[in-house]
Order: sequence, then C-alpha cells, then structure tokens
Amino acid sequence: MSRLFRLFLFLSCVCSIFASPEVCTNSLIPGAKGDQGGVGEQGEEGKLGKNGPPGLPGVPGEPGLKGEVGPTGKMGPIGERGDKGPKGFDGPAGLKGKAGATCDCGRYRKVVGQLDENLGKLRNTIKFVKNVVLGLKETEDRYYLLVKEPKKFREASTNCKLRGGTLAKPKTNNINRLMADYISQAGLMRVYVGVQAQSKDMDGTGSYIYANSTPLQEFAAWSQDQLYSGLSPATNSSCVELLSTGTWNNVECEASLFFICEFPKSKRRGRGGTPASTA
Repeated sequence: MSRLFRLFLFLSCVCSIFASPEVCTNSLIPGAKGDQGGVGEQGEEGKLGKNGPPGLPGVPGEPGLKGEVGPTGKMGPIGERGDKGPKGFDGPAGLKGKAGATCDCGRYRKVVGQLDENLGKLRNTIKFVKNVVLGLKETEDRYYLLVKEPKKFREASTNCKLRGGTLAKPKTNNINRLMADYISQAGLMRVYVGVQAQSKDMDGTGSYIYANSTPLQEFAAWSQDQLYSGLSPATNSSCVELLSTGTWNNVECEASLFFICEFPKSKRRGRGGTPASTA
C-alpha cells in the first residue's frame, strides 16, 4: 500500500513538471548581449553594375600651348581688283638740284621750228594723197572708198572684205549725205551700199538689214517711188543702191554696179592712216 502511494506521488511530480509552461511551449529565453566579433575577411569582387546617368559637365580646362606653324598651303586664285584707294599724303620736298649747264636755246628753237614746218607740209601731202590721189572720204572714225569696178552685190561685198573693210553702211543722215556727194563728184548716178533684204518672215513680209547682218537702224532714205511701191523686197531685187541724190532704191543683186567700201580707223592709223588696200 505504501509502495503504491509512493508511485502515485512520483507520477504526480513527474506530471506536474511536464505540465510547466516553460517545458511544454519549447520557448527560449534570450540571454545577455555578447561581445562584438572580429572583422571578417574581404569578400570576392562583385559583378560589374549598369552604367549610371552622365554626370554634369566639368569646369573647362586651361588653354593648351600654341602649336607649331603648319606647312605652307597651295596658292589660291587671284582675287578681283579692289577699288582705288584714297590719295596719299604729299611726300617731303626733295633736295635742290645742281645748277644746269648753259643752253644754246636759239639754235634748238630754230631746229624745232623747221621740224614743225616740215610736219605741216607732210600732213598736207598726206591729206592730198588721201582725198585727191586715192579719192578717199573720211569721218572721225571711218574711211570711205569708191571702187570703180562693176561687180554684183556678193562680189562687191567680198571685194571690200579683201581690202580690209565692208560695204559702206549709211547709218546716219550725215554719212548718207557724204556718200551721195562722193557719188555725185565722181560723175556717177548710183552704187551698191551695204544694205540688203532679209529672208521673209512667216507672214510673207520682208525686212532689210545691213550687210554685216545687223538690223537696220532708225535712219533710212527710201525714195518716194520706192515708198509708193512698198518696201517688201521682191525675189530678184533684194539689194539696195544709193543714188547721187541721197535716196535708196531696190535693185537686182545680179546687176553689176560700182560700190563704196568703208574702213574703220584703228588706233595705229587714226592719225593719217589709210585702208589696207585701195587698189
């Protein structure tokens, strides 16, 4: 009996122990904070991360040193001529020259006077040769030669070109009058001049041009008969003759007439020069 009672007490004690909340819940009570541990070893290098956003511009650096002179480049094209610059200041007066030698001016004046007299005679001789012997007429910029060789219009034009000129073109009233007087003084009635008909237009009408293919200017001296009959050139009369009266008429280009050539005065022969050929 006493043994059973003792066993009962033992079992009660054991049950009371296992019934304690600390044992049944398995909860741990934290202890006090321990001392700080030592520094661990350095870990391995991590992977490269993504590029971050660009940073702000930095402060400009100081200018670098001046570089060496480069090689000489090719020469460029010549530029246009510039405007004339302003007149410069007058320079200082030069030194006074040495006294000259005594001149025998009277003798030289006599020689110069004799030369002037001879030059005047020579000019008159040249004028006589041009106007009388050669029979030339002239204006400020041209010579005119009456050729007394009957030729057709095309042949006359070629003959003037061989002489170094062209068929005369009466472009103004003064030139037309000079040529008409030239014809009258030679005892002639009519000659070829450098005016001819142009090919007919689409409407069938025709017009006149100078022998060098330039258009006829404002001046014209058509005769009254020609104006009444009309200025449209016919097929067989497409050239122009100048009468001694100073008027123009249509004429057949195949007719053989005398003609007048004109020659420009070049700078070289502007003072008394003559055409290339007057034969």
